[in-house]
Amino acid sequence: MLGGLIVLVSDQPRRSAPLADALRGISACEIVTPDVDWSHLQAVAAIVTDLDHTRPAAMRCLLALRLQSWAEKPPVLCVSQRVSAEALQQAQVLGASACLPFYTEPHVIVTALLNLINPAKSSLNATVRQCAERAGTALTDLFVRAEAVGRVDLHSIDRCIDPLLAALQDSGLPRWLNAIRAHDNATYQHSLVVAGLAAQFAAHIGFPKVQRQRLVRAALVHDVGKARIPRALLLKRGSLDSGEAALMRTHAVLGFEILKASQDSDPAMLDAVRHHHEMLDGSGYPDALSGEAISDVVRFLTVCDIYAALTERRSYKPAMTPDEAMSVLQGMNGKVEPRFVQAFGHAVTRAA
Repeated sequence: MLGGLIVLVSDQPRRSAPLADALRGISACEIVTPDVDWSHLQAVAAIVTDLDHTRPAAMRCLLALRLQSWAEKPPVLCVSQRVSAEALQQAQVLGASACLPFYTEPHVIVTALLNLINPAKSSLNATVRQCAERAGTALTDLFVRAEAVGRVDLHSIDRCIDPLLAALQDSGLPRWLNAIRAHDNATYQHSLVVAGLAAQFAAHIGFPKVQRQRLVRAALVHDVGKARIPRALLLKRGSLDSGEAALMRTHAVLGFEILKASQDSDPAMLDAVRHHHEMLDGSGYPDALSGEAISDVVRFLTVCDIYAALTERRSYKPAMTPDEAMSVLQGMNGKVEPRFVQAFGHAVTRAA
């Protein structure tokens, strides 16, 4: 247990109750409203805000906290009820140590907070954390360039691959997943999850290093086409209508075109980016491939991609447990490669 109080600022205490319960697993936690008088609080170990950070009350709260003359300012972790760039930037400008979107699981918020309070003694291995941050930065740059000019520089991605493989080997998949699920961008987070799963899966199968590198490279960039999908659509709460779903599906071809226009893309990467939503029965997209027309690289990454999507919490759905996600994959007989599903199940079970 930590020494000191964790202050949870919320304008809706009922909504924040599960988070408060999780925080009480590491220290005493008190829920307060945004008009809290900070000068009356003593021995504060950390502050978590669960607010819409674009609203005046939230901004006044963070500004008042910033102006406190405590001898040692506690870390401030903002859980934002809006995931727009404006909301996240607003929280950071007002002094947030880190920002996470509202759909982040409570246990991941706790892990991120422990990381802020005492990085040296955090449950996350420092090497894993640094590797995840480096890969996240590389993906940020990749998506910005893809959106701006329609092509990318893959060198920064390539520099992340060997450290990622080493981090997975040394520290294991669970620590990797905990580290990257504290990332504040769902698209980048998903790509990092898929890359970690691909690395774990490939190591379990016994692929040689060159093949593992190629698979992780493809996994990191498989959703780069989403750089050219409207941000409002990517962040939409709730299900997509038919027109929105059709637009979202264009990300596979858009990603293929971006990488084809870029230097140093390889055939396996292009295949994975264009076809990771193809199904063995021909029901996938964008080319309705079926059977032997779908390569093993695509079959491999499709299993990782589906499992990652099922086990990630989003604004429109809760996260499935690993067992629930494996049950869904096992029920997709005829759509995904059953041999890979079985081997993947062994790989993630062994890593747990």
